[in-house]
Amino acid sequence: MKQLTNKNILLGVTGGIAAYKSAELIRFFKRANANVRVVMTPAAQEFITPLTLQALSGNPVHTSLLDPEAEASMGHIELARWADIVVIAPATADIIAQFANGGAKSLLPTLVLATNAPIVLAPAMNQAMWHDQNTQRNILQLQQQGMLVAGPDQGEQACGDVGAGRMLEPSDIAYTVANCFESNALDGIRVVISAGPTREAIDPVRYISNHSSGKMGFAIANAAAEAGALTTIIAGPVNLATPENCQRIDVTSAQDMYQSAMQQIGQCDIFIATAAVADYRPATVAEQKIKKNDDTMSIQLTKNIDIVSAVASHSNRPFTVGFAAETQDVERYAKDKMQRKNLDMIVANDVANNNIGFNSDDNAVTIFCRDDDSMAIAQTSKQQLGRLLIAKIASQYKQ
Repeated sequence: MKQLTNKNILLGVTGGIAAYKSAELIRFFKRANANVRVVMTPAAQEFITPLTLQALSGNPVHTSLLDPEAEASMGHIELARWADIVVIAPATADIIAQFANGGAKSLLPTLVLATNAPIVLAPAMNQAMWHDQNTQRNILQLQQQGMLVAGPDQGEQACGDVGAGRMLEPSDIAYTVANCFESNALDGIRVVISAGPTREAIDPVRYISNHSSGKMGFAIANAAAEAGALTTIIAGPVNLATPENCQRIDVTSAQDMYQSAMQQIGQCDIFIATAAVADYRPATVAEQKIKKNDDTMSIQLTKNIDIVSAVASHSNRPFTVGFAAETQDVERYAKDKMQRKNLDMIVANDVANNNIGFNSDDNAVTIFCRDDDSMAIAQTSKQQLGRLLIAKIASQYKQ
C-alpha cells in the first residue's frame, strides 16, 4: 500500500461493537507509513478507550467539539484541512443519518462538513438496520454527494443475526483507502512541474531569492504521480523529499531552470509552472565576496527570461499551466497574465494572506481557464489542493 505513504488519514470511530477493529485498522495505516489522527464519538469510547487508539496512532485522540485548548486555534477546522482522506470505521446507522442530514452538533459530523477531503464510510450495524429503507436512503444520498461506501460484509453478527451489516475487515478497508489515491486520470501522460524559488547570485556567498518553499509544486507532483502521470519535478533549492514515482532535476538559478525546462519540451504533454522564478538577476556576479565598505551599495539587475512564456510560445508547446501569486486585484492580474503568456490555465492565489501561500501547509486558489471556465477552491491542505488541481487540469487537457 505505497499509496498511503505520508498521507494524512483522519479516522472517525463511532459507537458500534466493531470499534475494536479500528485499532487494527490504525496498525495497517501506520505500517503503510501514513499519518493517523483519530476522532471518537462519546459512544465509541464505551467500546474502546481513547488511550488505546492514542498509543497506536501516536497522536492525541480528539473527542469533543468544545475542547477549549483545541478550539483556541479552531482545532476542528485545522483537522478538517489536515486530512488527505477521512475514514469512518465503524460507521453506525446513527452517524450515517447525521451525515445525510448535515448535522454539526458534535465533532465528527462537523469535521465531515468542513473537510474537502474524500470520505470513506465503513458501515457496521445489525442486518435489519442496514436493510431499513431509511438507512438505504441515507446511504444513497451520501454516495450521490461523493462519499465512498466500503461494505458492509456478510456474516454472523454480534447479536446472533446473519446477513449484511458486518464491518469490512481492516485490511480490506485499508486497501480501499489506498485505492482512493489512484485516479488514473493522467495515466501515461508526461507531466513536468517547476517548483520552489530560484537563487540569483550576487557574489559567492550572497544571492537574491524569495520565500517560496516549493510545497505547492511538490504536492501537485505527488498528485500527478498518483493519477498515473510520468512526473518530473524541476526543483529550485528547497528542503523537500521527492514524492514517490517522480523524477527530480535540481537547479539553482532562473537560467538553470530555463535550460532544464527547454530540455523537457517535446518530452512532456503538460507543463505546470509553480516555481517562483526571480524576475531579475544581478547583471554581473562578483568573483569574490563583496566587502562592507560603504553605507550604501547599488546592484544593477537584468531581466530573467520568462520561463512559462517561453514554454507556452514554443512551436512544440505542451498544455501549459501557470501560477499567479498576487497581493491585490488577484483575478484581474491573473487573467491578464494568462492572456499575455498564452497559457491554457492559470491558478491564482492571494499571498497577502499570511495563512496561505508561501511556506504555509495550506492554500486557497481560483482557477481560470481559456474557455472562461473558473473554479474557486477554499482553503485546504496543499496535498489535497494538489489532487483537486490535477483533476481539473486532467479534465481541461482531455477536452
